[in-house]
Amino acid sequence: MASFRTTLLPRLGKEIFRLGLAGNYGLDEAGVRVALEERGIQYLFWTPRMSKVTGPLREALARDRERLVVATGPTMGFWGGNVRRFTESALRSLGTDYLDVLQLNWLGVTSWWTDGTVDALVKLREEGKVKALGVSIHDRERAGRLAQDSPLDMFMLRYNAAHPGAERDVFPYLGEGADRRMVTAYTATSWRRLLKRPRGWEGPVPTAGDCYRFCLSDPHVNVVLTGPKTLAQLDENLAALERGPLSEEEQVWMRAFGKAVHG
Repeated sequence: MASFRTTLLPRLGKEIFRLGLAGNYGLDEAGVRVALEERGIQYLFWTPRMSKVTGPLREALARDRERLVVATGPTMGFWGGNVRRFTESALRSLGTDYLDVLQLNWLGVTSWWTDGTVDALVKLREEGKVKALGVSIHDRERAGRLAQDSPLDMFMLRYNAAHPGAERDVFPYLGEGADRRMVTAYTATSWRRLLKRPRGWEGPVPTAGDCYRFCLSDPHVNVVLTGPKTLAQLDENLAALERGPLSEEEQVWMRAFGKAVHG
């Protein structure tokens, strides 16, 4: 049963822990292994360049494939052939039969949303090599349009107290129930800007854990990514989630702080 800390992912049908790991921020190979084996992390954003993540992830997939969700994709999906070649290579690298989420990263000028690319994505999903299709995207209005009319299953979005615009531009268009499109939030701390006191702010300053709680307090967000440099940082973030969703008072504080940071 879904709770603040866990969620049943629509379109994938997997119940997972809602704090996901981005493997490109300093956590070493041993730390990644502990995160997957001992800390309950199930969702991992991975690319082939994350060499220190590949070994522990491959081992974890061999132990219990159904427990984990792997999200990955080419940085630049110019052509359908590129998407297929990337997918086949990723499957070999991880020693798995399928990817949970194949996404075009940074959809925009570096990832063309063409008929050929879309056809290749859909074909991979039909073949069972990919369970869900996604994009990471900064253009929220475009994301809202794609949520209404595209084969996409998932959106990876910038969402935090300083950038809450997805609440207006994307979340209302995600659908309902088992057909609802998934959301993975990233930059929860706005590249750590939400952890520093802005000029003129006299109240308390959030912790990273507060930022993750802000993201997960919105029911449209399935997973929020964390990029800890150390296991100690990961443990602090995990402990913060035990406090549950933000209270109304905390929501007011976080949003006011986010406005001050945004300037």
